[in-house]
Amino acid sequence: MAKVELTAELRAEYRRLWGEARILPKTRARVREAALRISRGEARYRQTCGLLGIPWWWVGAVHELERGCRWDTHLHNGDPLTARTTHVPKGRPIAGKPPYTWEASAYDALANVMRVDRWQDWSVEGALFQWERFNGFGYRLYHPGHVSSYLWACTSQQTPGKYVGDRKWSATAWSDQVGAAAALRMLVELGRVGGI
Repeated sequence: MAKVELTAELRAEYRRLWGEARILPKTRARVREAALRISRGEARYRQTCGLLGIPWWWVGAVHELERGCRWDTHLHNGDPLTARTTHVPKGRPIAGKPPYTWEASAYDALANVMRVDRWQDWSVEGALFQWERFNGFGYRLYHPGHVSSYLWACTSQQTPGKYVGDRKWSATAWSDQVGAAAALRMLVELGRVGGI
């Protein structure tokens, strides 16, 4: 797979998409509910990712996307904490024995699998890049003209076409999730995140 870097061109694309993105009126209530779920977990997110230098809201959006902020599932992919993951990435966490705590699993996902703890750029562009990296660059690499629904669902940037499963593409499917950018936009609107 080709390596994707946060180039000046990609940074400008994220900046433009973020600047133009608006939460769709028909999804506003759903986006607000997702943002409130994320907000309720702020203390727990801060405890888990604060030492790693990752913003709580970034982890909260991943948690929402992977399983609706459920604390009994792996941050990696929403599989139950009662066993190692069975979906991509499979067999995580390697250390310890199930059942896992959400915190132990989240640490594994962030530090050992995605290595997001090494990332320093938590600007909007840097956060969008890492969200897209976390979910995969399949849209960008294999479906030009389609933006990642993981980022842009529920915003004016959303287009038809999405992955409906691991490596399973549908050109006509629409995401029913709240995209990370929509969640962040609402968190900003609610005054939960500043400086964005």
